[in-house]
Amino acid sequence: MDWGSGMTLTKLAGGTAAVGLAAIGVLHGVWIFSTWPLANRAEFARTVVGVAEADLPTPELTAAAAAVLGVASYVTAARADLVPQMRPRRLVRQGVWGVAGVLILRGAAGLVSSGLTSRPTDFTRWDLALYSPLCLTLGGLAAYVAVSTRPPRREGRRHVIGRLEGRRNGEDRR
Repeated sequence: MDWGSGMTLTKLAGGTAAVGLAAIGVLHGVWIFSTWPLANRAEFARTVVGVAEADLPTPELTAAAAAVLGVASYVTAARADLVPQMRPRRLVRQGVWGVAGVLILRGAAGLVSSGLTSRPTDFTRWDLALYSPLCLTLGGLAAYVAVSTRPPRREGRRHVIGRLEGRRNGEDRR
């Protein structure tokens, strides 16, 4: 394996992010029916979501979060060329930028809000230790995939027209 190859690193970053996102999606799927790995809904609400038990998201919202994480996993893997890309490819390209942006924003906001709280809770401690750093890591991996697979820039219209006019006049304006 050539570790110096940009495509290999892109596939490694994309695969790592895709597996992480898929695992978190599966975990959200489990949470539709269970509070695993915690003992009860009150502990789950306090530790994982940071709300009172009565304010926990509905199973439908949790299922939606699991589905979004599955799509994020697919988009990241597809852009890293690990799975076939759906058409139009532009959706995959834009999707991986969206995944990166949302995760980086969530990670940064979590570090700021949980770090600045005057009364640490179970949730803020976990947010600082795991949730936010994980979002930043997965977001950074997705951003690497997005940047390393960016299509080449097209030449500006005026530049192309000028070059064509130059050829017509016998000049090579490259």
